Amino acid sequence: MLATTRRLFVAFCMLAIAGTSFAESPNDVIEETAQLLDQELAGRKDELAADTDALYALINEILLPRFDQRYAAQLVLGKHWRTATPEQRDAFIDAYYGSLLRRYADGILQFELDNIEILPFRGDDTKKRVIVKTMVSLDDGTEVPVNYGLVKRDSGWLMFDVVIEGISYVRNFREELNSEIQRSSLDAVIERLESEVSGGDEQAADTSVEAESGEASESDG
Repeated sequence: MLATTRRLFVAFCMLAIAGTSFAESPNDVIEETAQLLDQELAGRKDELAADTDALYALINEILLPRFDQRYAAQLVLGKHWRTATPEQRDAFIDAYYGSLLRRYADGILQFELDNIEILPFRGDDTKKRVIVKTMVSLDDGTEVPVNYGLVKRDSGWLMFDVVIEGISYVRNFREELNSEIQRSSLDAVIERLESEVSGGDEQAADTSVEAESGEASESDG
């Protein structure tokens, strides 16, 4: 249940920066994107469910220019970013983005505009990093707090993290990969992520999501 919920919300996070170039405030980014995503999915969910390439293309067209890949990747790698070579950094950014896209793309198809309430912005939009808070209603009536981390760039506000019930995707992914890097190496992690992107290790991707959820549950306890 948690893994499915995370897929949905991280998928929305990935698209929650579509209005960046035109948004005046961080909340505008989320509000405009919710409307855009609703329009793009209207009448196409079955088609996109049957054509993953089309689904990836739809997400990629919106996400790639507006998601702060480098910053998100730097936060995920943490201390390993400092010791990574420029080549390793570039390879990890691409592999991380591609893995993120494929892990959570199917969550886009569960998006329902009416289930999202964007709360009034209470932060300070003069700061470099802000949080936009939303409340999402699940099918069983449960309400889940979902917060989005945005960073201010010259082009506008860019998304870099999603926090679901206090659980940060960046933090969890960092913990997961830190353990893996310590057991093997950064190059091995990059190779595994690249294999997920190429479709050669879908089972490993699912396992990683389940492990991520399990680690989150343990840390909460």
